Amino acid sequence: MDMPQPSPAILSQRARILARLAAELPPEALITEEAECRAYECDALTVYRCIPMAVTLPSSTGEVAAILRICHEEGVKVVPRGAGTSLAGGSLPTEDSIILGVARLREVLEVSTADRIIRVQTGMTNLSVTGEVESDGFFYAPDPSSQLACAIAGNIAMNSGGAHCLKYGVTTNNLLGVTMVQMDGTIVEIGGAHADAAGYDLLGVICGSEGQLGVVTEATLRILPRPEGARPVLIAFDSNEVAGACVSDIIKAGVLPVAIEFMDRPCIRACEDFAKAGYPDCEALLIIEVEGSEAEIAEQLGLISQIARRHNPVELRESQSEEESRKIWLGRKSAFGAMGQINDYMCLDGTIPVSSLPFVLRRIGEMSKDYGLDVANVFHAGDGNMHPLILFDANKPGDLERCEAFGADILKLCVEAGGCLTGEHGVGIEKRDLMTVQFTPADLEAQMRVKDVFDPRWLLNPAKVFPLASSAARRAA
Repeated sequence: MDMPQPSPAILSQRARILARLAAELPPEALITEEAECRAYECDALTVYRCIPMAVTLPSSTGEVAAILRICHEEGVKVVPRGAGTSLAGGSLPTEDSIILGVARLREVLEVSTADRIIRVQTGMTNLSVTGEVESDGFFYAPDPSSQLACAIAGNIAMNSGGAHCLKYGVTTNNLLGVTMVQMDGTIVEIGGAHADAAGYDLLGVICGSEGQLGVVTEATLRILPRPEGARPVLIAFDSNEVAGACVSDIIKAGVLPVAIEFMDRPCIRACEDFAKAGYPDCEALLIIEVEGSEAEIAEQLGLISQIARRHNPVELRESQSEEESRKIWLGRKSAFGAMGQINDYMCLDGTIPVSSLPFVLRRIGEMSKDYGLDVANVFHAGDGNMHPLILFDANKPGDLERCEAFGADILKLCVEAGGCLTGEHGVGIEKRDLMTVQFTPADLEAQMRVKDVFDPRWLLNPAKVFPLASSAARRAA
């Protein structure tokens, strides 16, 4: 069946919008050909795709302001995009939207080790921020698994964390200030190089707002002195539940490792095949890293080992070299890519109280049998940030729908256990219709009123975060 063609009025409006953008931007900053726009039709949630009207790639805050001003005047929707690593569909475009990508915003604007800050444009990758300061003995703490590729802009939008968030926190704990462009092109400065800003915590509102309030073009980030030393230990168990109970006991004992990571058998095997990290043959594996002086490391690992032995581990192995430590973390950081080599999967990120880990892991196993879909578990166990990977066959009719239903039930389970829908991936399109599971109508109304203030016409990142009916009604009001 032939697809309906756009009306002359729509074609005329599109031509006018693109002409105005072309007049403000250099040629390399505007992509209009369908074949080239196709590269931006999805992010890492690849089951959903849509080609945008056009793609803009500005290289300055001024160019971002010009794009947003034109789109505001024309009533055109804008989808901000970092590196496209969102697992929740956070940068999925609509066919009547303009993608605003920050990939060309890559300048380092200021570094002050004395003040422990770095100011960067937000198209820089997460790992490259540490690369700018590591020769001075500093690092940037948030470390998502995608840190080699993901952009600071996306980290701020989703309040990303990473393996070391147990000790150092997530993006919001390491973000001091931003330059942000609002939908009408207004440029605002919020926060700065100082530790705390006066007045309302607008920085806290912006971090984690998923591109709903503005486009962050510059960020002032906290950098930290690299610790004297660090060492991981591998602890293997014969069941997921026992590993979860061990994590709960470590946290209850008041021990604060820099990271506690969990992997189950399917993920262990995939990571071992991919990275040859030397992981043991077991049902569940904990990677626990501590840091400090040699005396501090020895004391912490002694306490952790004492707690772990109460749970009869299959193996307890302390890293003996920097190379072994690197391989251990390479395996964990490669988990999503390693699993992607062997199966289609959907990755969730519900968060639960650490004490609920044994119960939730058991229930996920039971639900896996009910749905007939396998699950691989890999997550930040120290703060209860679950990452179950539901395996499915994208080419098998009905498998995707069954996977999505299974995922929704896992996220509902997380909320019922006292947790929340998302720990670091964001809501995007993946969880927007589950927001009513965690929030009351009054809660959602309060959140939408905040967006009303920053983006009254609801043009920024459309069809994300809030249930579709709610956002459509807001846009029509």
